[in-house]
Amino acid sequence: MRVAVLFSGGKDSTLALYEARRYHDIACLISLVSINPESYMFHVPNIHLAPYQAKAMELPLIQKKTTGIKEKELDDLKQAIKEAIDLYDIQGLVTGAVRSIYQAQRIQKICHKLDIWCFNPLWLRNQVKLLQQVLENNLDVIISGIFSYPFDSTFLGRKLDQELVMILSRFQREFGINPAGEGGEIETTVLDAPFFKKKIIVRKADVVYSNYSGVFQIKEVELVDK
Repeated sequence: MRVAVLFSGGKDSTLALYEARRYHDIACLISLVSINPESYMFHVPNIHLAPYQAKAMELPLIQKKTTGIKEKELDDLKQAIKEAIDLYDIQGLVTGAVRSIYQAQRIQKICHKLDIWCFNPLWLRNQVKLLQQVLENNLDVIISGIFSYPFDSTFLGRKLDQELVMILSRFQREFGINPAGEGGEIETTVLDAPFFKKKIIVRKADVVYSNYSGVFQIKEVELVDK
């Protein structure tokens, strides 16, 4: 089946893409750039890297701006999916949804109206196991946003590894956070994966942080041969 991937540049959409490509033809990526940093639907930190990630994967990218206004942003998503249908004849949409019923229901409703299949390969997956699968599949992931206690500025830009997975698992036990960030506690950015033709090197970045909330703002990157 020819599918598009709703792509944020983070670990979940990238892992979903990795799993979907085993069985389906990935025709393109769809990325929504929200003007509203508190979008209900879309990942915000470093979404501007999606064109670099698409180039690294050698996949076409449909990227649209959205106001990020609750519910209205769904119209922008619908238009982007319609464009993917028209340009690439897709028959399905892959998402990285894990726990958000709000997001999953709305995406499925749009797909139903457009008469295409909606595939959520990570749905209800154990979050610690999900992080382990990210590592097992050799995705190079950094934390690009933190939005909850007890995360401090040292987490921004930190690479996901076994030690960090253990810390996130401990935070789940001690503070009740979602270790994979399904409660909005963290956001991530993927710099490399086995199916990337090139890897992304961060050349310049700023840390913006205050009171357990912050972003690792990537300013300059370079695509280099692997």
